[in-house]
Amino acid sequence: MGRIPCCEKDNVKRGQWTPEEDNKLSSYIVQHGTRNWRLIPKNAGLQRCGKSCRLRWTNYLRPDLKHGQFSDSEEQTIVKLHSVFGNRYIEYLPIEIIVLGDSFYYYYYCFLKCFTLMGV
Repeated sequence: MGRIPCCEKDNVKRGQWTPEEDNKLSSYIVQHGTRNWRLIPKNAGLQRCGKSCRLRWTNYLRPDLKHGQFSDSEEQTIVKLHSVFGNRYIEYLPIEIIVLGDSFYYYYYCFLKCFTLMGV
C-alpha cells in the first residue's frame, strides 16, 4: 500500500534545467495555469517530475519573484528582524520587501549571514 508514484522514475530527466525546458514550462503555465502539477510535465512536453516543475516555477520562473540585489535598507531590515525573531523573521517583513520563494532565504543564508557572523 501507499501512495501512487508521481511519475515514472525511469523516464525522468534529472539535473540542471535548460533554457528550452524553462521556456516550455513558462509558456505552458501562462497558457493553462497551474491546476495539476502531475500532468503539467507530460502536457508541456517535459521529461521531468511534477514536483520538479512545481519547484522550478515557484522558486525561479514566476514573474513576480524578485531576483538579484536587495537595497541596503532591505538588507538592514532583514538582519535586524533576524536578530530579533530568529528564523521566523520572514513573518515580520514589511510588505514591500517580502519575496516569495527560496531566493530570499538563499540570499540571507549565503550572503548576509556570513557578514553578520563576521560583524560587518
